[in-house]
Amino acid sequence: MTVPEIMSAVNGFVWGPYMLAFLVGTGIYLTIRLKGIQFVRLPAALKLIFSSSTRDDAGSGQGDISPFQALTTALSATIGTGNIAGVATAIFLGGPGAVFWMWVCAVFGMATKFAEAVLAVKYRHILPDGTMQGGPMRYIADGLGIKWLGWLFALMGCVAAFGIGSMVQSNSVAVALEHTWSVPPMLTGVVMALMTGVVIIGGIRRIGKVTEKIVPVMGVFYVAGALIILFLNFTTIPDALALIFSHAFSPASATGGFAGAAVASAIRFGVARGVFSNEAGLGSAPIAHAAARTDDPVRQGLIAMTGVFFDTIIVCSMTALVILSTGAWTSGKTSSALTSLAFETALPGVGNIIVTIGLAVFAYSTMIGWAYYGEECIQYIMGIRARMPYRYVFCGVIALGAFQKVGFVWDFSDTMNGAMAIPNLIGLIGLSGVLVNETRKRLLEKEES
Repeated sequence: MTVPEIMSAVNGFVWGPYMLAFLVGTGIYLTIRLKGIQFVRLPAALKLIFSSSTRDDAGSGQGDISPFQALTTALSATIGTGNIAGVATAIFLGGPGAVFWMWVCAVFGMATKFAEAVLAVKYRHILPDGTMQGGPMRYIADGLGIKWLGWLFALMGCVAAFGIGSMVQSNSVAVALEHTWSVPPMLTGVVMALMTGVVIIGGIRRIGKVTEKIVPVMGVFYVAGALIILFLNFTTIPDALALIFSHAFSPASATGGFAGAAVASAIRFGVARGVFSNEAGLGSAPIAHAAARTDDPVRQGLIAMTGVFFDTIIVCSMTALVILSTGAWTSGKTSSALTSLAFETALPGVGNIIVTIGLAVFAYSTMIGWAYYGEECIQYIMGIRARMPYRYVFCGVIALGAFQKVGFVWDFSDTMNGAMAIPNLIGLIGLSGVLVNETRKRLLEKEES
């Protein structure tokens, strides 16, 4: 058995039904303990996003970046190839019903993301250079008192960043640009490495300033393109929604180039791609939220949970509805090729460009966000001096990834992400009592004030 085959088998186990059940089950458990906070408090959370205090660079409390910049930094790493290629793959493997299970995953994932951010802010530390550090490694080690498990999370995080956060992103962009505009992959890799380096070498404050600008723009650009297509095909939207709901509970028959899918496949691939897209439970996003300038963990938790809403309920849904409403889902294509076909079918000569630009910007922002996650993890293990060398190595890996075959890297990084999730979920469940008490106390204070 070859190394890639071994890694593929390990990855299949890590992202198998037990792990997916653990991820969604944790979200359900936290939803119950927090009394459905994602349903009750979502309007207030969305209102927070647009408040001046959330965007205020000089906001109250300690931290490195504004609460809004913390959200956009987390979203920069979250909104990526999963929103374009991941959704298409879920539909190809699980049928239209997979989209429904992506939504289910997102609904409960909002409670998980809330919990992650609350604990990240509560247990964060001020480092010798004055910057903040928090995340699963901190709340597992300091909250649960299991230091080796926090260390293990950090190890998995700094390694996973080289895969999902750099090589696979630059490779995806290189393939798309070569196909659309015949750009040499090596040139793509070098340019993206330099562009990423210019931002991440400035640390979290520069990352926050950049993501604050590009994340809203890239999101609006892609969603606007999808909305134009849906407007042009508005008569087919009810049929697309009917496909999603009907095949969530009944098999999807083979049609055209689509091979058909059982309900079990719809559930499995819908949940798997949903988790891959919004990263709720993996423990990555709370590292960014821990840097927020705030003295209220619960407020930051509410802001954090909107990330899942924007990523999956908005962006992923747009991709799914375009694929289904245009009929492209029966073509037999998968991944970003399927999304490109759907956009190009509706907007000839323009659709493919929208997807290519969207993929490039999404991937670039993902590299910026994951570079920060990786450096915080390596710093936890080796100290502040490890940060700068890690940044340079990270950029070098971006350049290399553009012209490599990254099938093995995908499996390896997926496995590392799954390995990150296990200690994180243990931390969330173990600290759920602390989480509930903190939430009650903060919300009660707000109601009394």
